[in-house]
Amino acid sequence: MGVQEWTVKEAYYPSKCSLGEGPYYTPERHELRYMDINNKKLFIIDLNKGPDSVKIIDTKMPIGVTANIEGVDSSEIILAGAKDGVTKFNLKTGEHEYVAKYWSGSNAEDKTRRMRSNDGAVDTQGRFWVEAFVDPEIAEPTEEGCLFRLDHDGELRTMHENMTIPNGITWNADDNTMFLTDSPRGDVFEFDYDPKTGDISNKRVFFHLDEVEQGVNPDGHAMDVQGNIWHACYGGWKVIRISPQGEITGIIHLPTRNITCPTFAGTELFITSAKEAEPEKFPESAKFAGNLFKVDVGIKGMPKYKYRPA
Repeated sequence: MGVQEWTVKEAYYPSKCSLGEGPYYTPERHELRYMDINNKKLFIIDLNKGPDSVKIIDTKMPIGVTANIEGVDSSEIILAGAKDGVTKFNLKTGEHEYVAKYWSGSNAEDKTRRMRSNDGAVDTQGRFWVEAFVDPEIAEPTEEGCLFRLDHDGELRTMHENMTIPNGITWNADDNTMFLTDSPRGDVFEFDYDPKTGDISNKRVFFHLDEVEQGVNPDGHAMDVQGNIWHACYGGWKVIRISPQGEITGIIHLPTRNITCPTFAGTELFITSAKEAEPEKFPESAKFAGNLFKVDVGIKGMPKYKYRPA
């Protein structure tokens, strides 16, 4: 069976983000939100009304990822992986209330300055997993990247360390395997996962993107109901579909290079992107850089879960 291909030629919404990331779909309102991390903006689009309905909110600090909270109206308050911790972000007031801070001790001030949240997701049990790393806008990323787990009791636990740019986190339908990407390495790792305890073990490489040698990095990803991983390729003009066997079985071609993260809304995939660092060399990419894209891929994504506090 050959590789299935899609081609996207236009933007769904021309947000012109510096770093578009963290697309999140709320099915109850058929609403999509995503961030421009570097410019501290949150975009919210009512998909019933289309891109003209966009609302833009000042996040006051970089937010890498968001989630909805069980029992809380997500049109008012959402959970955020923010600059230096997990917050409840009030969409009406623009204020952050800390749930947990990442750093403590003598190096907390330095880490707060240099690092920020990246990607994350909520598992089937309602625990919020969020990654942190050295912000490339401030310093060169080192192997200080890590993965936290926010439990129901509000305690933050470090689950994995020694990554450079941790990205994209998903779980399979059997809920016994977790997938996590380290972008500069070009690797998507898989771990054994215990949904009852939230423990992970037995880390191994599930997929390696050979193009990493040419400067193409796997960025964020989403999983469909058949277990395929749809992986953004930063620097690669595309999203690739990776089968449960670790083979590339699909490619979405996009009109800009720096593709950051996809998410499902029904059978449609919404895809964020980032600015073009070399506009003179890649003028066509620069034209569409930082925009939001949409393509119908004919399959639904795995359900999103809400963070469940105790």
